Formats: sequence, C-alpha cells, structure tokens
Amino acid sequence: MTESNELPEAPAVAREVFIGDALGRARLFAELLAGPGVVRGLLGPREIPRIWERHLLNCAVVAEAIPQDARVVDIGSGAGLPGLVLSIVRPDIQVTLLDPLLRRTVFLSEAVEALKLDNAEVVRGRAEELAGNRTFDVATARAVAPLDRLLEWSLPLLREDGQLLAMKGERAVEELEAARPRLKASGARSAELVTVGRGRVEPPATLVRVVAGASPESSGRGARRRRKR
Repeated sequence: MTESNELPEAPAVAREVFIGDALGRARLFAELLAGPGVVRGLLGPREIPRIWERHLLNCAVVAEAIPQDARVVDIGSGAGLPGLVLSIVRPDIQVTLLDPLLRRTVFLSEAVEALKLDNAEVVRGRAEELAGNRTFDVATARAVAPLDRLLEWSLPLLREDGQLLAMKGERAVEELEAARPRLKASGARSAELVTVGRGRVEPPATLVRVVAGASPESSGRGARRRRKR
C-alpha cells in the first residue's frame, strides 16, 4: 500500500473549529500549503495527507488559550503555523507573522493577500530586532527552538503578564524542566503545561504557557520611584 500525497478533504471536525467564513479560508490555506508551500520547501510532501490533522487543526486549537482581542506575535512563523491559522480562526485578534527568511515572508505575504486577512501582517526580521519597538499580549511558536532560547526571544516582546504559548508536544515536560534556570533569571511569573483541543484533535495539543513578569527596565523604574519616596 503506497501513501498518497493528495490533499485530503477537510474532516468533519473542521466545521466545529473553523466557523463560518473561516472554513473556506482554511481550505484555501491547505491548498497553498500543499502547492506553493511544498514547492518552496516550507512543508515536506509527506505532510500533505495530514495537513488537516497535524497542522491546521493542531494549530487552530491553540486559539483556546488566547485572550479576546489579543495582539499576537508568531515567532519564526515559517509557513504560518500556527500564526496564520490563528488569524483565520480568530478574527478578533491581530497577528504579526515574524520570520527572518525572505522566501518565507514572501509566501506568508501572498497567503495573507489570497486569504483576504485584515488581521494579519508579515514582518521580516528576528525577535531580537523587534524588542523595544513593539509589545504584544501573546507570543506563539511551533518547532522553532528549545524553550530556553524561546524565552530569550519572546519575553522582551511581551507586556507584563503577557504570555508565551510554545507548542512542544511530547518534549514539553523535558523542555520545561531544562528551562527552569532561564525562567528564574527572566523573572517570569509562572510556567505550566496546558492542553488544548480535547475532543477535537487527537492527541490534544500540548503547550508550555509562560507568563511574563515586569521587564528589567520597568522593574528598574519602579525601584527608583520607591527609593525616591
């Protein structure tokens, strides 16, 4: 029995996750991933049969953990997973798709235009370059880097009490433990494992959620104000 690389139809559960116009956009994005996305090396051809279960639905359920009207930055967005999917499923949020590579940002820009998404923007660059210039409520990342490195990149982009949602799957517990020293040094408020998508995707998606503390600059200003009193 040979594995087909044809794009499958959207499964029934997609109607529960992608509501209304979002389903049509999700179907079009699936076609873009299976076509230009594969041709340009953003997705492997063997991923085509599982685009819905492993990629679109798996990313869409992350929306369960995102607050209403949040400003989201998707670090190392790549093919738009999860950031572009989140912009499809959650029209109330504003998503910045951040990636340093031109071929990826070209694909993302074309996808945003084709999908007619007015709540997504594409920025070519690195997180370190954006720090100090932009502040977000939520940072997302999928298969970008180990958690300790993600903390270094994401926390400077987050407002106080903002959150990093890192998709980590089976390695979540291991990476969370390995990142404990970095978490302590960064002043993060909390870090925990969160499961999303129960009853919708199998297995459910596992996230590491880190809540940011005050930035060093803010902490310093607060300490100076207290000393003056």
